[in-house]
This record gives sequence, C-alpha cells and structure tokens, in this order.
Amino acid sequence: RDRHIADVAARGRMAWQKATGYNQRSRGETLMGRWKVVIGPKLKARTFENQKTEAKIGVRVLNWMTGLGHPSFERTA
Repeated sequence: RDRHIADVAARGRMAWQKATGYNQRSRGETLMGRWKVVIGPKLKARTFENQKTEAKIGVRVLNWMTGLGHPSFERTA
C-alpha cells in the first residue's frame, strides 16, 4: 500500500492507474457487482451445460440493459 501511495505522489493518480491497470480492475468489479444485483449472486442451474446457458442469458440481459443507458447520436446537418 505504501508503495502505491508513493507512486501516486510521485507520478500522479492517473499515471498510477494506467501503470497498475486499476481502471480495468475497477470495471470488472463494477460489472460483477451489477451482475449480482440484477441476476443474483449464484447460478441456479445444476448441470454445467445449463449453467453456461444461464450465464449467456445473463450476459445478454446485462448488455441489453447497458445499451439502454447509452445515448445514440444522429447527424442533423
């Protein structure tokens, strides 16, 4: 922890985030948190094949919901 604090002080927070891959880790943690809230904390299917299908459905649902929050732009001129 002290090394990270020293890195932030020396190079700045944004450079530290880029060097450590913090942004990708943060995105992954946010995605898993969203998954647990929307889909649930565990898979309900018992067999591995059904679990794969359940996960694919969950991914499609989350991607659809994420797409609803993105603005769409159209050229007017």
